[in-house]
Amino acid sequence: MSNKAIVYSEVQQSGWGYYGVLMAGMALVGLGLIAFFYLEHTGHYVTGMNNQIVWGLPHVFAIFLIVAASGILNIGSIGTVFNNKAYQPLGRLSGLLAISCLIGGLMVLVLDLGRPDRLIIAMTHYNFKSIFAWNIILYNGFLALVGLYVWAMMDHKIQYLYKPVGFAAFFWRLVLTAGTGSIFGFLVAREAYDSAIFAPLFILISFALGLALFILISYVLFTGAQRVLSKDLLKRKRYLLALFMGAVLFFEAIFHITALYAAEHSHFEQFILSGASGYSLWFWLGHIVLGSIVPLCLLLLPWWREQVSSLLGAAALVVMGSFIQLYVIIIGGQAYPLTLFPNATVESSFFDGVIHTYTPTVWELMLGVGGVGVTLVMIMIGVKVLRFLPVSLATAASGDIE
Repeated sequence: MSNKAIVYSEVQQSGWGYYGVLMAGMALVGLGLIAFFYLEHTGHYVTGMNNQIVWGLPHVFAIFLIVAASGILNIGSIGTVFNNKAYQPLGRLSGLLAISCLIGGLMVLVLDLGRPDRLIIAMTHYNFKSIFAWNIILYNGFLALVGLYVWAMMDHKIQYLYKPVGFAAFFWRLVLTAGTGSIFGFLVAREAYDSAIFAPLFILISFALGLALFILISYVLFTGAQRVLSKDLLKRKRYLLALFMGAVLFFEAIFHITALYAAEHSHFEQFILSGASGYSLWFWLGHIVLGSIVPLCLLLLPWWREQVSSLLGAAALVVMGSFIQLYVIIIGGQAYPLTLFPNATVESSFFDGVIHTYTPTVWELMLGVGGVGVTLVMIMIGVKVLRFLPVSLATAASGDIE
């Protein structure tokens, strides 16, 4: 590792800012627990989910955090796998954020099962033909590898493991994100899914979302702890974020163009791209315009690209756009009715051919933000008790932000 000269320390400042964020995170965790116990007591009928839309807003939050966990680790991988010395000092923080996001996402996923105790069955009886069973292995392996990766960076006695474990974590997280995307790609019964492109698309979403979240969180942590953050490093992240966003848009376009070319998917494409159900508005305005085009303008146009505020604004919009993109994929994909008998008209009282409606309830929102709260609390406690943050990331060639 090249960051031997970098000094790390715990966050010493413990003013109202630190404890305010920590208490806010704990409040979100409390909301999530209240929602969980209420749903366990009354049943899931109080949510907006039904027999047609079985994955609701909590699943969007869960997959959002799981995908973000994989992407955030990309910062550490750039320093380890690609030997970029400018990113190596951020490897510890990258690992902490990755573990925190994954645990927060899994908490939402487990608590929304209806019977969380049944997770024990899933952990002890594996159906290796199920992509869900494979994902349990991938999630546990990710936590173990990233934990060992951070340990190798923090303990000089096992520093020889830094490179091999870093490479293993890099490839493991690619498989993990591909597995998350394949959950949808393997659902052949849904016209919205059933595509191999979901695996690379989710990998690229994780790159963009993870980098955007890392930019926001690291900026808040460094400025809140009154530590020096290099403008040159922020500039590098600016162009990298633009590259990832361009790649996401490219694969999104390939997915929809391919679906439009296939006659069997044309009706769904009409529903998602120009339908009156509201999902097309979320797609175009939320994901494409506000979540993609506006951030690219903030990142690349000359009169904005030198400003730190434009980078932070672009990162925030990318996070919002990624959440909306996942919402459209998960909820919109289920809202479109199943085609049980192609080229035939089906009429019954079981919602055949009917666009399904879904309105999230406050209980689902509380459960989802509970996972965000778990992530936030883990991050704040982690930087307080262990040496995850460099004291300074100043460079001689550029200005710095304190």
